[in-house]
Amino acid sequence: MRTDESDPETGETAADAASQQLVTETRTAPGASPAVDGCSRRIAAFFDVDNTIIRGASSFHLARGLYARGFFRKRDLVNFFFQQARYMTFGESKQQINEVRSRALLLMTGHSVAEVVAIGEEVYDQVLALRIFPGTQKLLDAHLAAGHQVWLVTATPVEIGDLIARRLGADGALGTIAEHANGFYTGRLVGDMMHGQAKADAVLALAEEHDLDLAGSSAYGDSMNDVPLLSTVGNPCAINPDPRLRKHSKTVGWPVREFRGRRRTAQRGLTTASWAGLAWAAGLVARSATRSVRARFRP
Repeated sequence: MRTDESDPETGETAADAASQQLVTETRTAPGASPAVDGCSRRIAAFFDVDNTIIRGASSFHLARGLYARGFFRKRDLVNFFFQQARYMTFGESKQQINEVRSRALLLMTGHSVAEVVAIGEEVYDQVLALRIFPGTQKLLDAHLAAGHQVWLVTATPVEIGDLIARRLGADGALGTIAEHANGFYTGRLVGDMMHGQAKADAVLALAEEHDLDLAGSSAYGDSMNDVPLLSTVGNPCAINPDPRLRKHSKTVGWPVREFRGRRRTAQRGLTTASWAGLAWAAGLVARSATRSVRARFRP
């Protein structure tokens, strides 16, 4: 059943019903919000961003915005296109994440934090806001309505993660921290990239700082690399999972929510989009090469 079809009598979508059910289960989960020194501990919900909240990789769309403003060369954008196509077709991998991270850090070196955040605001308004999965949005809103803290946990630079969190009404973001000095990026990281086990470690530290009840909390992710994050809470849920996470979720009994519409249709659409992106990139390279040859032989 598609998650965006509505009941003709109530107007409620399947995504609405699923979201409310998940949040209700969280609120009534055994052991949720135990009293500590007479005070109830807070419940939280942790959301991965790419392919969980936003279709595709948010960093790819940020890269396009940075390219349009002269941050890097055309061949760098082509590389990002190839990375995006591979991600949309096969899911993420640690090697791919590391490649993107290294290239992104190099390209941002010397640029100001304020400039990148300002561009991020424009990219959110023009692109990212249009790529949010309605089902995930409803789920996030349901957690907020229930009084839960909501945090995004993403490999995206923390400044961009915070921007997305603010726009969605969430409490904040745990993201990759790119070092900056006097307001300018240095090209180095502070700590680990927010990926895999680093996500789980960051959530554990946040829970201790904010006295969160992880046993009664929820987490949502799309990739097998999100298993450490999902395993930190009592209510894990796979959203738009890649094949490995789907299989793992079935094995351990985690619920799965599919917000991409019919899976076969979605997969065809992703494959088509990926090949279209590759064709666009190839065309871009070809045009650049043609112009270079013409310029070389022009009288």
